[in-house]
Amino acid sequence: MEKAKGQRKALLPTLSRTVKKRKSDYYDYNLVAIIIFLTCFGLIMLYSTSSYMAEVQQGDDMFYFKKQALISAACIVAALVISRIDYHILTRFITFIYAAAMILMMLVKTPLGIEANGARRWLGVGESLQFQPSEIAKIAVIVCLPYMIVHMGKKVQTLKACMILAAMGGGLAFVAYAFTDNLSTAIIIFCITAGLIFIAHPRVKPFLIIIGVGFVAVVMFVLYLNATVDPTDLDNGFRIRRILVWLHPEDFASGSGYQTIQALYAIGSGGLLGRGLGNSIQKLGSVPEAQNDMIFSIVCEELGILGGIFVIVMFAYLLYRLFFIAQNAPDMFGSLMVAGIFIHIALQVIFNIAVVVNLMPNTGVTLPFISYGGTSILFLMAEMGLALSVSRQIKFQDA
Repeated sequence: MEKAKGQRKALLPTLSRTVKKRKSDYYDYNLVAIIIFLTCFGLIMLYSTSSYMAEVQQGDDMFYFKKQALISAACIVAALVISRIDYHILTRFITFIYAAAMILMMLVKTPLGIEANGARRWLGVGESLQFQPSEIAKIAVIVCLPYMIVHMGKKVQTLKACMILAAMGGGLAFVAYAFTDNLSTAIIIFCITAGLIFIAHPRVKPFLIIIGVGFVAVVMFVLYLNATVDPTDLDNGFRIRRILVWLHPEDFASGSGYQTIQALYAIGSGGLLGRGLGNSIQKLGSVPEAQNDMIFSIVCEELGILGGIFVIVMFAYLLYRLFFIAQNAPDMFGSLMVAGIFIHIALQVIFNIAVVVNLMPNTGVTLPFISYGGTSILFLMAEMGLALSVSRQIKFQDA
């Protein structure tokens, strides 16, 4: 008996080390799997959507596919590398990240800024190296605001603290709008800010009142425009016209509403099961830049409504994994940071699909991991790397 007791005691340190190791070795492979799956699905749909126009315009049907596949593979590797780095290291560079986002967006108005498709939103050298600095602003607000909230502690529930947080996030949103003329990104940045304050604040009622008042104000504004503004008046502002196109796309079918109408045709013609992968008709030039923010309409045309629902389910699972990580994060900083990533991904998916089905005015927001765009996939993968970094430090009591 004494010998058996001695053997059990000798095993206790070993078991303790094993349990401790298993507690700290958690890695969210489910998140990795859904990221890779979405990326691969996106590449398949990108090739199907862009091959015809790529052959016509570039002489290579795989032009867009090869570029996106190369950067996607590199970014997945980068995300896995980032996931191995302790996310707490970011706290040393909070000021630098925030200032860098501000300065880079302001540089768009300098000769370093590059104009494309009628918008000046890019920075770069030549045609091979270009990026949208407003994407860095999303990372900045996702990282900087959680750090500030953690350091504020209980003071975060005061009006002064909320105003400071709103000013920090709102400052990034304002610069994104003023210097890159990117209203959709400004809205996303501000919504991430509001979402993080809402999550950190112990009281819910004031936020519900603000949301209710804001919703009523927006509805009244839209109704006022619909009743008083002449859709045929060419002197209407650019964004006013976008709202009018949203309300009456058929009145602008040969102009500003052309893309929306054709996207709706694509969804309608796909029916329940779709025309089949690669058999889209609308991608043959009817839907301009179909590989970008309108790619969901081609998904629905080729794979049907069921295909569209499948895409939504994949994003829902991605958001579920982010929610799981945020809920089980080892500290408030990690939890809020992943919550910010959750809000960002959710907003982009909602905005993109809502625009395609004409539930809201055109915003130019891409569909994460599926739409064509090197800058978008680069920073999305950076966010996924941060979320995985947080997941690595999750500790469960029952190993």
